[in-house]
Amino acid sequence: MSQRWVVGIDLGTTNSAVAFAEREGGAVQAFAVPQVVAPGVVEARPLLPSFVYLAAEGELPAGALDLPWTAEPRDFAVGEFAHRRGLEVPGRLIASAKSWLSHAGADRTAAILPWGGADDVPKLSPLEVSARLLAHIRDAWNHAMATGEDGSRLEHQEIFLTVPASFDPVARELTARAARQIGLEHVTLLEEPQAALYAWIEASGEGWREEVGVGDAILVCDVGGGTTDFSLIEVRDDQGQLALERVAVGNHILLGGDNMDLALAHAVRARLEAAGTKLDAWQFRGLALSCRAVKERMLADAREQKLPVAILGRGRKVVGGTLRVEIERPEVEQSLLEGFFPACALDDAPQAPRRTGLQEIGLPYAADPAVTRHLAAFVARTMGAERAAAGATKPTAAAQAGEEDRGGRTLALLFNGGVMQAELLRQRVADNLARWLGAPPRLLAAREPEFAVARGAAYFGLAKQGRGVRIRGGTARSFYLGIESAMPAVPGVRPPLKALCVLPQGVEEGSPAVDLPGREFGLVVGETAEFRFLASNRRKEDAVGTLVESWDADEIEELPALEAALDWQGQEGELIPVRLQARVDEVGVLQLWFVSRDGEHRWKLDFATRGAT
Repeated sequence: MSQRWVVGIDLGTTNSAVAFAEREGGAVQAFAVPQVVAPGVVEARPLLPSFVYLAAEGELPAGALDLPWTAEPRDFAVGEFAHRRGLEVPGRLIASAKSWLSHAGADRTAAILPWGGADDVPKLSPLEVSARLLAHIRDAWNHAMATGEDGSRLEHQEIFLTVPASFDPVARELTARAARQIGLEHVTLLEEPQAALYAWIEASGEGWREEVGVGDAILVCDVGGGTTDFSLIEVRDDQGQLALERVAVGNHILLGGDNMDLALAHAVRARLEAAGTKLDAWQFRGLALSCRAVKERMLADAREQKLPVAILGRGRKVVGGTLRVEIERPEVEQSLLEGFFPACALDDAPQAPRRTGLQEIGLPYAADPAVTRHLAAFVARTMGAERAAAGATKPTAAAQAGEEDRGGRTLALLFNGGVMQAELLRQRVADNLARWLGAPPRLLAAREPEFAVARGAAYFGLAKQGRGVRIRGGTARSFYLGIESAMPAVPGVRPPLKALCVLPQGVEEGSPAVDLPGREFGLVVGETAEFRFLASNRRKEDAVGTLVESWDADEIEELPALEAALDWQGQEGELIPVRLQARVDEVGVLQLWFVSRDGEHRWKLDFATRGAT
């Protein structure tokens, strides 16, 4: 069946958005998502808050959560009302599922959410929550857009689903699996910072070529609800035409709006405790959710100077069962600006305080909340040496006067993410960059940042058909297979691990499989064995087959290991000589093949799906 649309979906930590365009021509448009906004009330809203609320039996009137496309009564809500109800009953609200989906230390397919919920609250896995959010988008689209059997149902469209650039292969595959689980088969994953840049190109038209020139670098600073992502994209010459290439991405930093909500909540709780009112853990969770709403409103509208927060009471000190406090703009700005965007030097590394030996299991938030220090580390690694080698100069008189200065290689800055809607925070980032690099960055104007990623994803769909500009870059990291060294057995000492490069940075998704030249390895078959994988966003020079024997801790990171038993009809645990082949599929999933010496046996190890065939 022919596809009518290209659809971009931003499955965000805090809010999700959808955009689309006609495949045969037409502008990119935002899709308003129908959702429950109050008991029994369904309205289309520009954004779908990424929350799932699990209602208790008899909690709401019959049919309160039903949607026009549901045949059976629903006991859960997705979107606006889910978020609003969760402020009142936080123990039944699932939030930040995307952050859990990227948490390598959790079983992402196990029913663990809402984290810390009471025993009588049903639990869902991060994978299932992602599938429910996508299912709501699918059903909302089909209700509003599908017209019979003409190929307009979402299941029939080409979909571009965005993920953080720092997502590991498992998180990427689980995102794609959530889409397949609800019938979305034609899915391509796209990095969110790239989608944000595509949105800027789409909004600028041909004018983008006047904003940047050959040799310039574009830094995308994306601070969302759960993650902070940095990407560096260079402007290059391609046979007389401007071309874009993504040359670096940052580490996976679990730092974003969620952290800021908690910081505000702690500040309000301290104020309440000073006045003699203590909050229990249940109330504090509700306070954090309320602070999220306050933060979002103040960041989106500079006219908001003071907003109320209601905390449900659980003691006799709370008059009328509810405690009401007000949060003022200076408190929000002080908490966010100095706590998360402090002024710092380029060599100020993110701080890593001594950790407590026993910790509560939960999301592995970044130890240092300063976004600017994480940015300094990224800039120092990716731009400091390059700019020095290129002879980057101090700002000219024109640059100091705020005028256009195109005399040398310059940095352009594009912000993305709901947090970066605040002018105060954008200016603090720009000021730090100007101090680090000796010249102020050129700010690229982002239109409707809350929709940028979805719009950019839809534009990318058009660009794949030749109707737009494409960013080159391929895989953001180099991937390695851990090879155990051969050495005599020593009590208590595990043989050292070597890192074999199976896929270098920059390989395009969907490219043919790459053979690892000139080497054979022994593959354990017929019994469960452990396969260890590693990745690096620093070692750009490694080629297929490079064997790294030692490395610094911040140079190569080990990914979650995989245990698999490869089928074999012979003796268990036999060691078979094999050669290796690797590729990244269209979704961005690393695949590895082991081919026997005689070519008669092939085993596929799909790292991201945590299985083998």
